[in-house]
Amino acid sequence: MPPPPGGYAPAAVGYAGQRTDGLAIASLVIGIVSIVCSIVCLGIVLGPTAAIMGFISRQRISTSGGALGGGTLALVGLILGIVGFVAGVAAFFLYVYAGTLSNSFASPSP
Repeated sequence: MPPPPGGYAPAAVGYAGQRTDGLAIASLVIGIVSIVCSIVCLGIVLGPTAAIMGFISRQRISTSGGALGGGTLALVGLILGIVGFVAGVAAFFLYVYAGTLSNSFASPSP
């Protein structure tokens, strides 16, 4: 078996690997939690948090010069945060509407 060609080195030697931005991961996790908890209207608070974190993370990744990765995670976290916020607001108005309906049936006017 012949030796490897000259100048051969493993890809990771001498180079630091691209690391994923922690804010992108946090944005994704909080975005998922905002959708799950939108039933109890927590998406109203968690959704914007995830969206802002995702937006800031995307800016940090783009200005890092390739040192940071996770742009897709940040984008998905941003989108899930927006969806969680909208679902939380919809759940809030649904609860308010259901409460007004139940009150109008419970106490008929004379």
